[in-house]
Amino acid sequence: MALTLVEAAKLAKDPLKEAVINEFAAGDILGAIPFENEDGTGVHYNKVDKLPGIGFRGLNEAFNESTGVINPESEAFRIFGGDVDVDGALVAMKGQQVRSQHEQLKVEASRINWEYQFIKGDSADSNGRGFDGLQKRVTGRQRISNVDAGGALSLAKLDEVLSQVKRSGGRTVAIMSRKLRDVRLTAASRATGVGGFLTSTQDDFGRTITSYSGIPLLVDDLSNPILPFTETSPDGTSSTECTSIYVVTFGPMMCTGIQGRNNSGGYGIDVRDLGEIDSKNVYRTRIDWNCSFAIYNGYSVARLYGITDAPVVA
Repeated sequence: MALTLVEAAKLAKDPLKEAVINEFAAGDILGAIPFENEDGTGVHYNKVDKLPGIGFRGLNEAFNESTGVINPESEAFRIFGGDVDVDGALVAMKGQQVRSQHEQLKVEASRINWEYQFIKGDSADSNGRGFDGLQKRVTGRQRISNVDAGGALSLAKLDEVLSQVKRSGGRTVAIMSRKLRDVRLTAASRATGVGGFLTSTQDDFGRTITSYSGIPLLVDDLSNPILPFTETSPDGTSSTECTSIYVVTFGPMMCTGIQGRNNSGGYGIDVRDLGEIDSKNVYRTRIDWNCSFAIYNGYSVARLYGITDAPVVA
């Protein structure tokens, strides 16, 4: 059974681990992804890329043969995390709370980095240590051009990319630039002749979640934009002016996070207080996570690209 990090934190028995998982879940993107527990070093699965055809036949006629496309895929766990060392002198002067402050900073940085990898990750850049993100994985018909030379977001194109993603069996979200959501789409919702059906709700952390046509619009962290207007246009004429929107359905047999066993005997994020280190006067906390994500169904993700920083059009 796949659980989001918000749900996993409720099951954590260790207060430190619960606090760390909650900090990971505080991100728009990581908070939305369910994670499946898997044994071994990863998963091997069949990815659905095309459904078979079907039709009618007349008397004494044969049906036309048609076979779907299912491609074998493998996804290995990547070891993600880091150590937090706090000088023993600081602990002596300020108490154990100083360790908690540094641990929180480490987890916040880890969450921001994981979300970046989910969108922009390229295993070649990390010598195979990291995983490929959506930008590298979404190909073919699931890449839709907003405007070939780059242009203002078209709500008609946004509707098109939403229609390109299978939404049953999971939770569908759209991931985009914070500026695109908070400035451009918000302005469009007030403009007569453009519109854009935006609604607002609150998540488990009390944050306002904006939705378009019922689809939550998730954004990157304010301190580390993942999708600024720096991408190349679909036709290659512009190299620094565009951004993308990724539409993803999270759920079983759709797009989902995967996580393996940890050193504490369970699954998922592992947090261990290693105490004082002999080699130097520091107290060490180790955070590590055997994780990645898998796209079981090719129709569960799509990318709309070629969007410039300009007023939204209908």
